[in-house]
Amino acid sequence: MPTTATPEPDGDADQTPWLSADEKDAWSALVSLVLLLPGRLESPLQHAAGLTLFDYLALSHMSEAPERRLRMSELAYLANGSLSRLSNVVKRFEQRGWVERFPDPVDRRYTIAALTAAGYEVVVAAAPTHVRSVRQYVLDPLTPADQRALLRIATKLKVHPVDLAQETTGAR
Repeated sequence: MPTTATPEPDGDADQTPWLSADEKDAWSALVSLVLLLPGRLESPLQHAAGLTLFDYLALSHMSEAPERRLRMSELAYLANGSLSRLSNVVKRFEQRGWVERFPDPVDRRYTIAALTAAGYEVVVAAAPTHVRSVRQYVLDPLTPADQRALLRIATKLKVHPVDLAQETTGAR
């Protein structure tokens, strides 16, 4: 259904707050960003390191975690993927010697993913490619004020990793 056109009244449809032209433009810009940016960030990683963006994010988040270890549920959240998708990726990483999995010694209901030295080398080698892409497609076109606005908007939309503590409490 169009986002700006007002349909004929039929029950609750006449109560729908349709988008203004400016709101539709903002929404369309966000959708374009969400759909196009991941491919732009992934393509160089695929070419240079044979990694998907999801692969890189999983490895990168483990590399930045204390002792290079994270609960699988936290890692799935940080990498923006389902636990089952992450499990498949981590299984492949284990086969390559990049990651080890084991029960959380504090709470055995959880599984820990730990980055190995070989996995750390992979993410360190891929990081410059990723950072160049982030700069090219995200940061360099923005002024410092734009970057602060982007952070403010992402935080308001609750799509920022600082929300991890609130959203994964009790997650396995």
